[in-house]
Amino acid sequence: MLTRERLVRLQQLWEDNEAHDCHAAARAEKRLTITPQTGRFLYQLSRTRRARITLEIGTSSGYSTLWLALAAQAHKGQVVSVDHSVHKIALAHANLQAFALEPVVTLHTDDAFAVLANTADESVDLLFLDADRQRYPGYWPEITRILAPGALLVMDNALSHVEECAPFVQAVLATRGYLAETYPIGKGQFVILKDL
Repeated sequence: MLTRERLVRLQQLWEDNEAHDCHAAARAEKRLTITPQTGRFLYQLSRTRRARITLEIGTSSGYSTLWLALAAQAHKGQVVSVDHSVHKIALAHANLQAFALEPVVTLHTDDAFAVLANTADESVDLLFLDADRQRYPGYWPEITRILAPGALLVMDNALSHVEECAPFVQAVLATRGYLAETYPIGKGQFVILKDL
């Protein structure tokens, strides 16, 4: 449940991450945190869907992971999150510990393709995609396999990085059985429903 205390702590963490990114010299050092508005949106989707298994591709410092984990905790779900950066996974682990959410989340330092390939068919109820946008079209065949009927996929940066997201958006729109819409929340959320 989102208590007032948790909301205050999440806001403070977001502000700390934004301040960090202002001084980071290289993109790889940045935490690239979603907006609090996007966090609330993810929380609402997860709670409404009662997602048993949530997969996050692109953990970064774990800010989005916290929102997903808080929702999962409320309905006894689990979150699996993957990032290729050992440093960022360590940051995410520390943030999860601070919120006492480690039991809800499994963190992987790995390539997203490997995690997707090892995920069971139709087992994921909610997928949050916030990583290397050029790789998204390659993920799509595996994503269609692992999403459960009625599952949701949310892709961040749909409006802030339209051109980079376009190949993935086109692949989704060309696939039968999927309903998609872009919402002006945060940096733009492309939401896909597996309508099968």
